[in-house]
Amino acid sequence: MRDAILFLLLIGVIPFIFKRPVVGALAYACVGLMNPHRLTYGPAYDFPFAMILCVVTLFSLLVSKERKLIPMTPAVIALLTFIAWMSFTTLFAQEPVLAEVEWVRVIKTMLMVVVAVLTVRTVSDVKALTLVVALSLGFWGFKGGLFTVLSGGTNRVLGPAGSYITDNNTLALAMVTVLPLLIALVPLAPSKWLKRGAQALAILTAAAAIGSYSRGAMLGGAGMLFFLWLKSRSKVTTGLAALMLAPIIFFSMPEQWTGRMASIDDYQEDKSSIGRINAWHFAINVANSLPTGGGFGVFTPRMYHVYAPNPESFFVAHSIYFQVLGDHGYIGLVLFLLMLFCAWRTGGRVIRYCAGDADKAWAANMARMCQVSLIGFMLAGAFLSMPYYDLPYYVIAILVTLEKVLMIAPQPDNTPPMRLPFLSKRDMRKPA
Repeated sequence: MRDAILFLLLIGVIPFIFKRPVVGALAYACVGLMNPHRLTYGPAYDFPFAMILCVVTLFSLLVSKERKLIPMTPAVIALLTFIAWMSFTTLFAQEPVLAEVEWVRVIKTMLMVVVAVLTVRTVSDVKALTLVVALSLGFWGFKGGLFTVLSGGTNRVLGPAGSYITDNNTLALAMVTVLPLLIALVPLAPSKWLKRGAQALAILTAAAAIGSYSRGAMLGGAGMLFFLWLKSRSKVTTGLAALMLAPIIFFSMPEQWTGRMASIDDYQEDKSSIGRINAWHFAINVANSLPTGGGFGVFTPRMYHVYAPNPESFFVAHSIYFQVLGDHGYIGLVLFLLMLFCAWRTGGRVIRYCAGDADKAWAANMARMCQVSLIGFMLAGAFLSMPYYDLPYYVIAILVTLEKVLMIAPQPDNTPPMRLPFLSKRDMRKPA
Protein backbone atom coordinates (compact mmCIF):
# COMPACT_ATOMS: atom_id res chain seq x y z
CA MET A 1 0.00 0.00 0.00
CA ARG A 2 2.79 2.43 0.89
CA ASP A 3 4.57 1.62 -2.37
CA ALA A 4 1.44 2.35 -4.39
CA ILE A 5 0.93 5.69 -2.59
CA LEU A 6 4.50 6.80 -3.37
CA PHE A 7 4.23 5.84 -7.03
CA LEU A 8 0.90 7.66 -7.31
CA LEU A 9 2.41 10.76 -5.70
CA LEU A 10 5.31 10.66 -8.16
CA ILE A 11 2.98 10.39 -11.13
CA GLY A 12 0.73 13.09 -9.70
CA VAL A 13 3.48 15.66 -9.12
CA ILE A 14 5.10 15.43 -12.57
CA PRO A 15 2.48 17.60 -14.37
CA PHE A 16 2.97 20.31 -11.75
CA ILE A 17 6.74 20.18 -12.28
CA PHE A 18 6.24 20.93 -15.96
CA LYS A 19 3.99 23.81 -14.99
CA ARG A 20 6.49 25.26 -12.49
CA PRO A 21 10.05 23.86 -12.12
CA VAL A 22 10.20 24.98 -8.48
CA VAL A 23 7.72 22.20 -7.66
CA GLY A 24 10.32 19.70 -8.84
CA ALA A 25 12.98 21.31 -6.67
CA LEU A 26 10.65 21.05 -3.66
CA ALA A 27 9.72 17.44 -4.42
CA TYR A 28 13.38 16.50 -4.75
CA ALA A 29 14.18 18.18 -1.43
CA CYS A 30 11.37 16.20 0.22
CA VAL A 31 12.62 12.86 -1.11
CA GLY A 32 16.26 13.66 -0.32
CA LEU A 33 15.59 14.77 3.24
CA MET A 34 12.64 12.64 4.31
CA ASN A 35 13.51 9.40 2.44
CA PRO A 36 9.84 8.31 2.30
CA HIS A 37 10.76 5.26 0.19
CA ARG A 38 12.58 3.84 3.22
CA LEU A 39 9.19 3.42 4.86
CA THR A 40 8.14 0.89 2.22
CA TYR A 41 8.82 -2.83 1.87
CA GLY A 42 8.31 -3.43 -1.85
CA PRO A 43 9.61 -2.10 -5.18
CA ALA A 44 9.51 1.51 -3.97
CA TYR A 45 12.26 0.86 -1.42
CA ASP A 46 15.08 1.05 -3.99
CA PHE A 47 13.22 2.90 -6.73
CA PRO A 48 15.17 5.97 -8.02
CA PHE A 49 12.58 8.60 -7.09
CA ALA A 50 15.23 11.29 -6.64
CA MET A 51 16.84 10.62 -10.01
CA ILE A 52 13.52 10.77 -11.84
CA LEU A 53 12.57 14.01 -10.10
CA CYS A 54 15.99 15.45 -10.94
CA VAL A 55 15.70 14.62 -14.65
CA VAL A 56 12.11 15.85 -14.95
CA THR A 57 12.92 19.07 -13.09
CA LEU A 58 15.95 19.83 -15.25
CA PHE A 59 13.94 19.22 -18.43
CA SER A 60 11.14 21.46 -17.13
CA LEU A 61 13.74 24.10 -16.32
CA LEU A 62 15.00 24.07 -19.91
CA VAL A 63 11.56 24.49 -21.50
CA SER A 64 10.04 26.81 -18.89
CA LYS A 65 9.50 30.44 -19.84
CA GLU A 66 9.64 31.62 -16.23
CA ARG A 67 12.28 34.18 -15.38
CA LYS A 68 15.35 32.43 -13.94
CA LEU A 69 17.91 34.21 -11.80
CA ILE A 70 20.84 33.03 -9.71
CA PRO A 71 21.84 35.97 -7.51
CA MET A 72 25.63 36.18 -7.59
CA THR A 73 25.90 37.09 -3.94
CA PRO A 74 28.97 36.16 -1.83
CA ALA A 75 27.19 33.05 -0.47
CA VAL A 76 26.31 31.80 -3.96
CA ILE A 77 29.81 32.52 -5.30
CA ALA A 78 31.35 30.67 -2.35
CA LEU A 79 29.01 27.71 -2.86
CA LEU A 80 29.74 27.48 -6.59
CA THR A 81 33.49 27.81 -5.98
CA PHE A 82 33.34 25.05 -3.36
CA ILE A 83 31.50 22.81 -5.84
CA ALA A 84 34.10 23.52 -8.52
CA TRP A 85 36.98 22.82 -6.13
CA MET A 86 35.45 19.49 -5.04
CA SER A 87 35.14 18.51 -8.69
CA PHE A 88 38.76 19.51 -9.32
CA THR A 89 40.10 17.52 -6.35
CA THR A 90 38.21 14.45 -7.55
CA LEU A 91 40.55 14.34 -10.57
CA PHE A 92 43.44 13.66 -8.17
CA ALA A 93 41.59 11.41 -5.72
CA GLN A 94 43.66 8.73 -3.99
CA GLU A 95 40.70 6.33 -4.05
CA PRO A 96 39.30 7.07 -7.54
CA VAL A 97 36.52 4.48 -7.53
CA LEU A 98 35.13 5.61 -4.18
CA ALA A 99 35.64 9.25 -5.13
CA GLU A 100 33.66 8.95 -8.34
CA VAL A 101 30.67 7.38 -6.58
CA GLU A 102 30.65 10.03 -3.84
CA TRP A 103 31.21 12.88 -6.32
CA VAL A 104 28.12 11.86 -8.29
CA ARG A 105 26.01 11.80 -5.13
CA VAL A 106 27.32 15.12 -3.82
CA ILE A 107 27.11 16.95 -7.14
CA LYS A 108 23.54 15.76 -7.66
CA THR A 109 22.60 17.25 -4.29
CA MET A 110 24.45 20.50 -4.99
CA LEU A 111 22.88 20.77 -8.44
CA MET A 112 19.37 20.54 -7.05
CA VAL A 113 20.17 23.10 -4.34
CA VAL A 114 21.29 25.47 -7.11
CA VAL A 115 18.10 24.64 -9.04
CA ALA A 116 16.08 25.57 -5.95
CA VAL A 117 17.86 28.94 -5.79
CA LEU A 118 17.29 29.42 -9.52
CA THR A 119 13.58 28.57 -9.55
CA VAL A 120 12.40 30.26 -6.34
CA ARG A 121 10.89 33.54 -7.53
CA THR A 122 8.37 34.76 -4.99
CA VAL A 123 7.65 35.08 -1.30
CA SER A 124 5.36 32.06 -1.41
CA ASP A 125 8.13 30.00 -3.04
CA VAL A 126 10.54 30.81 -0.18
CA LYS A 127 7.93 29.93 2.41
CA ALA A 128 7.14 26.72 0.56
CA LEU A 129 10.84 25.78 0.44
CA THR A 130 11.17 26.36 4.19
CA LEU A 131 8.00 24.39 4.83
CA VAL A 132 9.10 21.40 2.75
CA VAL A 133 12.59 21.28 4.27
CA ALA A 134 11.26 21.64 7.82
CA LEU A 135 8.41 19.13 7.55
CA SER A 136 10.43 16.55 5.62
CA LEU A 137 12.66 16.11 8.66
CA GLY A 138 9.94 17.13 11.08
CA PHE A 139 8.30 13.82 10.20
CA TRP A 140 11.24 11.96 11.75
CA GLY A 141 11.24 14.44 14.62
CA PHE A 142 7.60 13.63 15.32
CA LYS A 143 8.23 9.89 15.06
CA GLY A 144 11.43 9.94 17.14
CA GLY A 145 10.06 12.37 19.72
CA LEU A 146 6.95 10.27 20.23
CA PHE A 147 9.14 7.18 20.62
CA THR A 148 11.30 8.96 23.21
CA VAL A 149 8.29 10.13 25.24
CA LEU A 150 6.46 6.78 25.15
CA SER A 151 9.59 4.73 25.94
CA GLY A 152 10.83 7.10 28.62
CA GLY A 153 14.06 7.59 26.68
CA THR A 154 15.29 4.08 27.43
CA ASN A 155 16.20 3.34 23.79
CA ARG A 156 18.08 5.38 21.21
CA VAL A 157 16.19 7.01 18.38
CA LEU A 158 17.36 5.96 14.91
CA GLY A 159 16.70 7.36 11.45
CA PRO A 160 15.45 5.74 8.22
CA ALA A 161 17.45 2.68 7.15
CA GLY A 162 19.84 3.09 4.25
CA SER A 163 19.79 6.89 4.40
CA TYR A 164 22.23 9.65 5.33
CA ILE A 165 20.70 9.85 8.83
CA THR A 166 20.39 6.17 9.71
CA ASP A 167 22.28 6.04 13.00
CA ASN A 168 21.49 7.97 16.15
CA ASN A 169 24.27 10.55 15.79
CA THR A 170 23.50 11.56 12.21
CA LEU A 171 19.79 11.73 12.98
CA ALA A 172 20.58 13.94 15.97
CA LEU A 173 22.49 16.41 13.80
CA ALA A 174 19.52 16.58 11.42
CA MET A 175 17.09 17.16 14.29
CA VAL A 176 19.24 19.89 15.86
CA THR A 177 19.70 21.64 12.52
CA VAL A 178 16.04 21.51 11.46
CA LEU A 179 14.60 22.49 14.86
CA PRO A 180 14.96 26.28 14.31
CA LEU A 181 13.21 25.97 10.93
CA LEU A 182 10.28 24.29 12.64
CA ILE A 183 10.17 27.16 15.12
CA ALA A 184 10.16 29.57 12.16
CA LEU A 185 6.96 27.92 10.92
CA VAL A 186 4.98 28.94 14.01
CA PRO A 187 4.34 32.60 13.04
CA LEU A 188 3.59 31.49 9.45
CA ALA A 189 0.69 29.27 10.54
CA PRO A 190 -2.62 30.88 9.51
CA SER A 191 -4.66 29.37 12.36
CA LYS A 192 -4.39 28.82 16.10
CA TRP A 193 -4.43 25.04 15.76
CA LEU A 194 -1.70 24.97 13.14
CA LYS A 195 0.43 27.18 15.39
CA ARG A 196 -0.05 24.73 18.23
CA GLY A 197 0.74 21.86 15.89
CA ALA A 198 3.98 23.55 14.81
CA GLN A 199 4.93 24.13 18.42
CA ALA A 200 4.21 20.51 19.32
CA LEU A 201 6.26 19.30 16.35
CA ALA A 202 9.20 21.45 17.43
CA ILE A 203 9.01 20.06 20.98
CA LEU A 204 8.89 16.46 19.72
CA THR A 205 11.82 17.11 17.40
CA ALA A 206 13.83 18.40 20.35
CA ALA A 207 12.83 15.26 22.25
CA ALA A 208 14.02 13.13 19.31
CA ALA A 209 17.42 14.86 19.41
CA ILE A 210 17.66 14.22 23.16
CA GLY A 211 16.53 10.61 22.73
CA SER A 212 19.27 9.98 20.17
CA TYR A 213 21.85 9.78 22.99
CA SER A 214 24.15 11.92 20.85
CA ARG A 215 26.68 14.01 22.75
CA GLY A 216 27.25 16.11 19.65
CA ALA A 217 23.54 16.93 19.56
CA MET A 218 23.69 18.09 23.18
CA LEU A 219 26.60 20.43 22.40
CA GLY A 220 24.88 21.72 19.27
CA GLY A 221 21.63 22.29 21.13
CA ALA A 222 23.43 24.12 23.94
CA GLY A 223 25.11 26.37 21.40
CA MET A 224 21.81 27.15 19.73
CA LEU A 225 20.19 28.00 23.06
CA PHE A 226 23.06 30.36 23.87
CA PHE A 227 22.69 32.10 20.50
CA LEU A 228 18.92 32.39 20.95
CA TRP A 229 19.58 33.97 24.35
CA LEU A 230 21.96 36.49 22.77
CA LYS A 231 19.39 37.42 20.13
CA SER A 232 16.44 37.50 22.51
CA ARG A 233 14.83 40.81 23.40
CA SER A 234 13.99 39.41 26.84
CA LYS A 235 17.26 37.89 28.02
CA VAL A 236 16.08 37.38 31.60
CA THR A 237 12.99 35.39 30.60
CA THR A 238 14.87 33.37 27.96
CA GLY A 239 17.76 32.69 30.33
CA LEU A 240 15.48 31.49 33.13
CA ALA A 241 13.61 29.23 30.69
CA ALA A 242 16.91 27.67 29.53
CA LEU A 243 18.11 27.19 33.10
CA MET A 244 14.85 25.45 34.00
CA LEU A 245 14.97 23.28 30.88
CA ALA A 246 18.33 21.67 31.65
CA PRO A 247 17.40 20.00 34.96
CA ILE A 248 14.04 18.89 33.55
CA ILE A 249 15.85 17.05 30.75
CA PHE A 250 18.46 15.47 33.00
CA PHE A 251 15.98 14.30 35.63
CA SER A 252 13.44 12.97 33.13
CA MET A 253 15.91 10.84 31.16
CA PRO A 254 17.11 7.41 32.36
CA GLU A 255 20.46 6.76 34.00
CA GLN A 256 22.10 5.39 30.85
CA TRP A 257 21.39 8.68 29.05
CA THR A 258 22.91 10.84 31.80
CA GLY A 259 25.89 8.50 31.94
CA ARG A 260 26.38 8.89 28.19
CA MET A 261 26.26 12.69 28.40
CA ALA A 262 28.61 12.76 31.40
CA SER A 263 31.25 10.80 29.45
CA ILE A 264 32.13 13.81 27.28
CA ASP A 265 35.07 14.77 29.50
CA ASP A 266 36.44 11.21 29.61
CA TYR A 267 38.01 11.47 26.15
CA GLN A 268 41.33 10.00 27.32
CA GLU A 269 39.60 6.73 28.24
CA ASP A 270 37.05 6.72 25.41
CA LYS A 271 38.26 4.55 22.51
CA SER A 272 35.91 6.39 20.18
CA SER A 273 37.41 9.74 21.14
CA ILE A 274 40.97 8.44 20.75
CA GLY A 275 40.03 7.06 17.34
CA ARG A 276 38.62 10.42 16.31
CA ILE A 277 41.83 12.21 17.30
CA ASN A 278 43.78 9.70 15.22
CA ALA A 279 41.44 10.39 12.28
CA TRP A 280 41.92 14.14 12.67
CA HIS A 281 45.72 13.74 12.62
CA PHE A 282 45.28 11.60 9.51
CA ALA A 283 43.33 14.39 7.78
CA ILE A 284 46.01 16.95 8.71
CA ASN A 285 48.77 14.69 7.38
CA VAL A 286 46.90 14.15 4.10
CA ALA A 287 46.34 17.90 3.66
CA ASN A 288 49.99 18.63 4.48
CA SER A 289 51.17 16.12 1.86
CA LEU A 290 48.58 16.70 -0.89
CA PRO A 291 47.54 20.28 -1.81
CA THR A 292 44.25 19.05 -3.22
CA GLY A 293 43.61 16.67 -0.34
CA GLY A 294 42.94 13.00 -0.86
CA GLY A 295 39.65 13.44 -2.70
CA PHE A 296 36.31 11.93 -1.76
CA GLY A 297 36.61 8.57 0.01
CA VAL A 298 40.16 9.12 1.28
CA PHE A 299 39.33 7.83 4.78
CA THR A 300 40.10 4.16 4.06
CA PRO A 301 42.26 1.54 5.85
CA ARG A 302 44.73 1.61 2.92
CA MET A 303 45.28 5.36 3.24
CA TYR A 304 45.46 5.10 7.03
CA HIS A 305 48.55 2.91 6.69
CA VAL A 306 50.22 5.75 4.80
CA TYR A 307 49.14 8.88 6.71
CA ALA A 308 47.68 7.96 10.13
CA PRO A 309 49.75 8.13 13.36
CA ASN A 310 48.18 4.82 14.37
CA PRO A 311 47.41 2.93 11.14
CA GLU A 312 45.63 0.14 12.99
CA SER A 313 43.02 2.47 14.52
CA PHE A 314 40.69 3.15 11.59
CA PHE A 315 37.84 5.63 12.07
CA VAL A 316 35.93 7.84 9.68
CA ALA A 317 36.57 11.58 10.04
CA HIS A 318 33.91 12.20 12.72
CA SER A 319 34.04 15.91 11.91
CA ILE A 320 32.71 18.00 9.06
CA TYR A 321 35.85 20.14 9.23
CA PHE A 322 38.43 17.34 9.21
CA GLN A 323 36.39 15.46 6.60
CA VAL A 324 36.62 18.42 4.22
CA LEU A 325 40.28 18.96 5.14
CA GLY A 326 41.17 15.35 4.34
CA ASP A 327 39.04 15.23 1.20
CA HIS A 328 39.87 18.60 -0.34
CA GLY A 329 42.87 20.05 1.50
CA TYR A 330 43.26 23.43 3.15
CA ILE A 331 41.77 25.27 0.18
CA GLY A 332 38.64 23.13 0.40
CA LEU A 333 38.31 23.77 4.13
CA VAL A 334 38.70 27.53 3.65
CA LEU A 335 36.02 27.50 0.91
CA PHE A 336 33.69 25.44 3.11
CA LEU A 337 34.06 27.84 6.04
CA LEU A 338 33.77 30.85 3.73
CA MET A 339 30.50 29.49 2.35
CA LEU A 340 29.05 29.15 5.85
CA PHE A 341 30.32 32.61 6.84
CA CYS A 342 28.81 34.23 3.72
CA ALA A 343 25.50 32.47 4.36
CA TRP A 344 25.53 33.88 7.90
CA ARG A 345 26.18 37.37 6.55
CA THR A 346 23.30 36.92 4.11
CA GLY A 347 21.00 36.30 7.05
CA GLY A 348 22.32 39.43 8.74
CA ARG A 349 21.57 41.54 5.65
CA VAL A 350 18.01 40.20 5.48
CA ILE A 351 17.45 40.91 9.18
CA ARG A 352 18.69 44.49 8.84
CA TYR A 353 16.61 45.05 5.69
CA CYS A 354 13.44 43.86 7.43
CA ALA A 355 14.03 45.73 10.69
CA GLY A 356 11.12 47.94 11.65
CA ASP A 357 8.84 46.59 8.89
CA ALA A 358 5.97 44.61 10.41
CA ASP A 359 5.05 43.11 7.03
CA LYS A 360 8.52 41.59 6.73
CA ALA A 361 8.87 40.42 10.33
CA TRP A 362 8.36 36.82 9.18
CA ALA A 363 11.41 37.12 6.89
CA ALA A 364 13.62 38.51 9.65
CA ASN A 365 12.53 35.67 11.95
CA MET A 366 13.16 33.09 9.22
CA ALA A 367 16.65 34.48 8.54
CA ARG A 368 17.41 34.47 12.26
CA MET A 369 16.28 30.86 12.61
CA CYS A 370 18.40 29.87 9.60
CA GLN A 371 21.38 31.38 11.37
CA VAL A 372 20.56 29.31 14.44
CA SER A 373 20.35 26.22 12.20
CA LEU A 374 23.84 26.91 10.88
CA ILE A 375 25.10 27.26 14.47
CA GLY A 376 23.61 23.86 15.34
CA PHE A 377 25.11 22.24 12.24
CA MET A 378 28.55 23.72 12.82
CA LEU A 379 28.66 22.68 16.49
CA ALA A 380 27.09 19.22 16.24
CA GLY A 381 28.91 18.60 12.95
CA ALA A 382 32.28 19.11 14.65
CA PHE A 383 31.98 15.47 15.74
CA LEU A 384 30.22 13.92 12.73
CA SER A 385 31.22 13.14 9.13
CA MET A 386 28.37 15.00 7.41
CA PRO A 387 29.82 17.97 5.50
CA TYR A 388 27.91 17.05 2.34
CA TYR A 389 24.54 16.38 3.97
CA ASP A 390 21.67 18.04 2.07
CA LEU A 391 20.12 19.96 4.97
CA PRO A 392 22.68 22.75 5.62
CA TYR A 393 22.81 23.52 1.90
CA TYR A 394 19.05 23.92 1.82
CA VAL A 395 19.33 26.25 4.81
CA ILE A 396 21.82 28.29 2.76
CA ALA A 397 19.36 28.19 -0.16
CA ILE A 398 16.60 29.59 2.07
CA LEU A 399 18.82 32.48 3.13
CA VAL A 400 19.92 33.21 -0.43
CA THR A 401 16.37 33.11 -1.80
CA LEU A 402 15.12 35.33 1.01
CA GLU A 403 17.62 37.96 -0.05
CA LYS A 404 16.74 37.33 -3.69
CA VAL A 405 12.96 37.83 -3.46
CA LEU A 406 13.10 40.66 -0.93
CA MET A 407 16.14 42.71 -1.89
CA ILE A 408 17.55 41.71 -5.29
CA ALA A 409 14.61 40.81 -7.54
CA PRO A 410 11.31 41.53 -5.78
CA GLN A 411 8.30 40.97 -8.00
CA PRO A 412 4.52 40.52 -7.65
CA ASP A 413 3.57 37.03 -6.66
CA ASN A 414 1.25 36.40 -9.62
CA THR A 415 2.17 32.74 -10.08
CA PRO A 416 -0.42 30.01 -9.36
CA PRO A 417 -0.43 29.50 -5.57
CA MET A 418 0.80 26.21 -4.12
CA ARG A 419 -1.80 24.83 -1.75
CA LEU A 420 0.31 24.10 1.29
CA PRO A 421 -0.47 24.11 5.02
CA PHE A 422 0.96 27.00 7.05
CA LEU A 423 0.54 29.27 4.00
CA SER A 424 -2.66 31.25 3.99
CA LYS A 425 -4.27 32.46 0.77
CA ARG A 426 -3.15 35.98 1.67
CA ASP A 427 0.46 34.84 2.16
CA MET A 428 0.48 32.81 -1.04
CA ARG A 429 -0.52 35.83 -3.12
CA LYS A 430 1.27 38.55 -1.22
CA PRO A 431 3.83 40.53 -3.25
CA ALA A 432 7.44 40.55 -2.21
